[in-house]
Amino acid sequence: MDTQLKFRVKHWLDNDPDPRSRQELQALVDNGNEAELQRRFSGRLAFGTAGLRGVVEAGPMGMNRLVVQQTSAGLGAYLKQQVSDVDTRGVVIGYDGRHDSKQFALDAAGVLTAMGIKVYLTCKVAPTPLVAFGVIHLDAAAGIVVTASHNPPQYNGYKVYWGNGAQIIPPHDSGIAACIDKAATDSIHLLDLESARAKGKLIMLEDDFYQSYRQGVKDAAVLQNHTQPELVSLSYTAMHGVGAEMAETVLADAGVTQVYSVAAQREPDGDFPTVNFPNPEEKGAMDLVIAEAKKHGAMLACANDPDADRFAVAVRTVAGDYQMLTGDQVGVLFGHYLMTHAAKNQRLTCTTIVSSSLLSKVAASLDATCLTTLTGFKWLTNVGMAEQTEDNQCLFAYEEALGYMVGSMVWDKDGLSALVAFAQLTAELASQGKTIWDRLEAIYREHGFHLNTQVSIALKPTTPNIGAYLRKELPSVIAGKQVLSTDDISCGLRTFKDGTTEVIDLPASDVLIFKLEGGGRVIVRPSGTEPKIKCYYEVVASMTSNDSLESVQTRAQAQMDDFISAHQASLPQ
Repeated sequence: MDTQLKFRVKHWLDNDPDPRSRQELQALVDNGNEAELQRRFSGRLAFGTAGLRGVVEAGPMGMNRLVVQQTSAGLGAYLKQQVSDVDTRGVVIGYDGRHDSKQFALDAAGVLTAMGIKVYLTCKVAPTPLVAFGVIHLDAAAGIVVTASHNPPQYNGYKVYWGNGAQIIPPHDSGIAACIDKAATDSIHLLDLESARAKGKLIMLEDDFYQSYRQGVKDAAVLQNHTQPELVSLSYTAMHGVGAEMAETVLADAGVTQVYSVAAQREPDGDFPTVNFPNPEEKGAMDLVIAEAKKHGAMLACANDPDADRFAVAVRTVAGDYQMLTGDQVGVLFGHYLMTHAAKNQRLTCTTIVSSSLLSKVAASLDATCLTTLTGFKWLTNVGMAEQTEDNQCLFAYEEALGYMVGSMVWDKDGLSALVAFAQLTAELASQGKTIWDRLEAIYREHGFHLNTQVSIALKPTTPNIGAYLRKELPSVIAGKQVLSTDDISCGLRTFKDGTTEVIDLPASDVLIFKLEGGGRVIVRPSGTEPKIKCYYEVVASMTSNDSLESVQTRAQAQMDDFISAHQASLPQ
């Protein structure tokens, strides 16, 4: 083993507080597994706008107690630079039900309180939306939630909220990362919890905090539509996560009494024993909740992901089967529903560049505003917050990856308030003898059937840089359709077919958006680290009077298949 690596490993072993991970690392040393040691010490687990996320393992490239302590020391140092009253305003810390989450939360609390920063620590597992809520509710300087959301069991993560209750955006991410790098070279001090409590630096968030969130959902202006909630029946799964108790409570508060929880998935379990991948979007993940819905003949089969910030739903069809709605379909249903009920001064909605363009059309038809941001809830909420005015408050935001912000009690995606809102929408329709499918069809008849698909394309290592290739000579035709405009987000410029240009007000990002005749669209996001690109496709098919939802979907899918095939054939191989 080379001297530099040997020194780094020894330094880590000397500082690692966890006997399990020290043993894990020592075994690699004893077995002479230099390749694995090189991998684990090849850098640091990168801190970005989503914080940290990685496999739980020893060494600086994994999630472990020392990485969490160093990250917390860096975050604390950055907060002290940026927020003059951070010591008294404090930091909210919550955690999910994964095996290491509570320990990581305790480590973060120990580091921050040792730095003189007050910590509000949840007394038990907490859904991620409660931490975002807590930052605003307690006027804290920041929030930390230890969660890997819907990642596989071997992962964990460390997510940071700023004092505005939203996820961090630049320059805070790079500022915190720089402070973490410095903290990683220093010795870390922790205050034990009893001492922190005695000094008034640790406050446990007991049941009254959870009840404050519950009351907030109950009182939220956008969740006051109690049209015959007793008509709604739904099955629910927490997917071995932390959502069940609060989900069942807020549904009951809203008068939804026919709720059937999947018992096998109700309690937190970091092994996620009944699902291959605890993400509602993954094949098979919704099987048990759909089976529960079938057993009771329920209208809906609803799921939260394990930290309860995402919401997924399958809806009973006329034939009695259950069909999953896409994130875009749920987003447009929410947008339409909320905009038709909102106050006159609450007409601002937000979605992302890769989500369906349908929300913007619905918003325009309802005299509301729809802003489009870069991908990620950090952008949706920070932009929504910055752009809202007294006369036009933020009502709703969504991204296609099952994330919804209903109202603005929580400035992040919240699968619990979304669950209540969807039940209330369903109840309103049921009271009129209608279904979710009826509402979707009415929206599609007015604005066209919008079909959205994402495709990741693995390219050969020899393939030229796709972004550079496309920018060198912008295509004028894609899949036989004229390109009406091209948005190059890397330089903030929109180029029209006739050569005229206009500025786009979005942060720079390596993304190209091609809008085509007939309403189609393709978005290309090249990967900067591997020969791969993500393409997001949208086709729009008009519905004739003879069309049913099934027939227009079949036609749109055929168009989509041709579109994807033709576009991929046009890319350099």
